[in-house]
Amino acid sequence: MEKFTKVTGIAAPMPLVNIDTDMIIPKVFLKTIKRSGLGVHAFDEMRYDRQGNEIPDFVLNKPQYREAQILIAGDNFGCGSSREHAPWALADFGIKVIVSTSFADIFFNNSFKNGMLPIVLPQEQVDLLMKDAERGANARMTVDLEAQEITTSDGTVIKFDVDGFKKHCLLNGLDDIGLTLEKVSAIDSFETTAAQARPWV
Repeated sequence: MEKFTKVTGIAAPMPLVNIDTDMIIPKVFLKTIKRSGLGVHAFDEMRYDRQGNEIPDFVLNKPQYREAQILIAGDNFGCGSSREHAPWALADFGIKVIVSTSFADIFFNNSFKNGMLPIVLPQEQVDLLMKDAERGANARMTVDLEAQEITTSDGTVIKFDVDGFKKHCLLNGLDDIGLTLEKVSAIDSFETTAAQARPWV
């Protein structure tokens, strides 16, 4: 997993509430177990018509938001069924940060494990960021994980909270496998001792 320190990029406004995991990645695309290749299907049913043509009014199809790395979203983002493909699809599209007033717990935790930073802020601060995002590609925000700050295009700074352990994992690029590999010497030592003590196992 790539290390996450600071992101400066375009923020896309997506004020819809209750964006669920099926809206993020419809169930028809859940057959793969690969993390790559799902970005083209992120928000598929909102992004394309039945003939597969882009819907021009959808925010991520607009020229100014095609390279968005930050989503400013409505309340209860990532609700619905538990599917890790949802953060996979967003990450593969290029999203690195999602800001909302609240997230579904499973999606929230899966985002950290897949290198994305979900940020919870009060409604008035989300509204401020939404208005900034609506200004388009010239309104770039900076999200600094180490400082725990979002800086808007006009220089307004908003502080955010993040769990210390999750912050450590993102800053160091550690997913569950990476965390386990940090303990590989202790694991090897335990296995050697256990094999000697119980050779019949």
